[in-house]
Amino acid sequence: MNFSKHLIIAVDFDGTIVEDAYPGIGKPKLFAFETLKKLQDKGHRLILWTYRHGSKLDEAVNFCKEHGIHFYAVNKSFPEENFNNDVSRKIHADIFIDDRNFGGFPGWGEIYQQLTNTTPKLQKKKGFLGLFK
Repeated sequence: MNFSKHLIIAVDFDGTIVEDAYPGIGKPKLFAFETLKKLQDKGHRLILWTYRHGSKLDEAVNFCKEHGIHFYAVNKSFPEENFNNDVSRKIHADIFIDDRNFGGFPGWGEIYQQLTNTTPKLQKKKGFLGLFK
């Protein structure tokens, strides 16, 4: 996947951004906030898409803000959207990132690589281990 346009990316909270500890908030998943920040820096819009509501939702949003992530929208397709029972609850996004994807959660490194079509640059080892290539 190579996405040259700016995407709308819906991201789950529990089990995806943080370890699942619902109704509490778990520890941040490895590279979650770093990856989300890089995606935002590239112009992608992030939507928090979670089962949480009320005060538990507020806690999740504030936790993300404390870690430098401000969402374009929360449980909505766009900030001004008013939910009512006349339309589907499904939100509009180009990609959904959730720990319950078919096949499981691949990790934030894999997600970033897939979305940006980049691979990490490996550095050559020096010293003893560098002798045996």
